[in-house]
Amino acid sequence: MEYYQNLITEKSFKVLQNMKRKYKFILIGGWAVFLYTHSLKSKDIDLIIEYEELEKLKKEFNLNKNDRLKKYEIIVDEIDIDLYLPFYSNPGIKAEEIKNYLNSLEGFSVPKPEILLTLKQKAYSKRLGSPKGEKDKIDIIGLLSLDLDFKLYKKILKKYNMENYAKDLKNLLNLTTEVPELKLNQFKYSKLKKKVLKQL
Repeated sequence: MEYYQNLITEKSFKVLQNMKRKYKFILIGGWAVFLYTHSLKSKDIDLIIEYEELEKLKKEFNLNKNDRLKKYEIIVDEIDIDLYLPFYSNPGIKAEEIKNYLNSLEGFSVPKPEILLTLKQKAYSKRLGSPKGEKDKIDIIGLLSLDLDFKLYKKILKKYNMENYAKDLKNLLNLTTEVPELKLNQFKYSKLKKKVLKQL
């Protein structure tokens, strides 16, 4: 099942692949989750970049600095791209810290799933009740379907004073009964929930 229209997600992925050919970045957000879960595709693109890459982007695109959310934004072919920078942005964990926890997936540099989970939780907490918040929730549950290292997850939460995220995760799990977008009916979801709660 698609959350966004195929046309938009295909266009977004094309933009992302073009960006990969020209720029160095760490991919976060919905597309990073997709590389792990291969379930829901994304519409927006979220990247962590260094300042020298930002300079290169400035030459090609019209950059908008969003001081309130501490990020830069560009629009490419009607696709929103958010750019997070070291020592400026904090998408859940400070941008400069995320590079200590990376995996390489399908040619992209992405945070480990346990890190991605905390970033998605931060996004979800800010967008509760909105369509984007609902997509964050599905992404979170998608990540929980992977074989996560909950010791690492808890270690991360402790290190960055985010222990309340574990409680938030329990609440999210308890308030959900099924996730059709991930082919999780009540029975399958309940099984997954039990497994995760045991490790939290």
